[in-house]
Amino acid sequence: MKARRAALAFALPTLLVAGAALAWPDRPVRFVVPAPPGGTMDVMARVVGTHLSPRLGQPVIVDHRPGGGGALAVQAVLDAAPDGHTLLFTGSSVLTEIPHVLALRYDTLTDLKPVADLGRAYLLAIAHPAVPASSLSELVAHAKRNPRKLSYASYGPGTVAHYAGLIFNRKEGIDLQHVPYKGSPPALADVMAGHVPLMFDGIVTSLPHIRSGKVKAFAISSRSRSRLLPQVPTFAELGYPEIDFANWIGVAASARMSSALAATINRELLALVAMPGVRERLLELGFEPTPASTPERLAAMVRAEFERNARIVSAFDIRFE
Repeated sequence: MKARRAALAFALPTLLVAGAALAWPDRPVRFVVPAPPGGTMDVMARVVGTHLSPRLGQPVIVDHRPGGGGALAVQAVLDAAPDGHTLLFTGSSVLTEIPHVLALRYDTLTDLKPVADLGRAYLLAIAHPAVPASSLSELVAHAKRNPRKLSYASYGPGTVAHYAGLIFNRKEGIDLQHVPYKGSPPALADVMAGHVPLMFDGIVTSLPHIRSGKVKAFAISSRSRSRLLPQVPTFAELGYPEIDFANWIGVAASARMSSALAATINRELLALVAMPGVRERLLELGFEPTPASTPERLAAMVRAEFERNARIVSAFDIRFE
């Protein structure tokens, strides 16, 4: 135990705080995921849970609670004791996007405590292979030749996948019709089946289907090209710097959790994703690492992202669908 603490102290000296010796966990840890199996949140939760369990000496259970824009999962966490054994394993969309378009019983800024940001998944513009375009400019031309005939899927209303299509429409004067889904897997299934021609989706869920040729990619929202898809240009390269979105994936808890316990969990999770084997696995899946951050700094980032998204929702008059 002393050697393990010493290793953590060496790896993350700036994150050591009082309360590091808290007895956590003393029983199984539950990651409540506000999405169905197979989505971006689920993929990371399983990787983290698999490696975290032997490190903690306790089982880590991935508990899927899709529905209500994340509300079912969030409520399960808020109803549980704030002792670190029930944690929300979420994407930022649940905290900073969906609350603007759904009436929720809780306030994500005051009822939840962001704990750890573990990685980032950037957004891709993808299409069914039969769409007659090999670039974003050709897609625009195709849309203009076929007004109101093309649609795009998103993994939920009021998410960045929804925003991206609206921004793209406005900038190019086109009218792609939005088709929201409850998560990436069902949306991708319909795109691959040809029921919906286009989609804005995270790289983690799209990557296997791009590699297999079931969908094709036009652009990615990262600031530089992905090493996993070097042939795919960035939106900024193509003249769309406004489409600068990503979902960070991480852990949140009830705001009733103590700051000391949140710091302990933060330190443990950041040490885990910094381990070479875990880091490489997440990179292979399409997650980009994020700078280590305390819960306090993460809370400030969440608030800033929440306010940015509020401005987008207002500018496009986005409403619940």
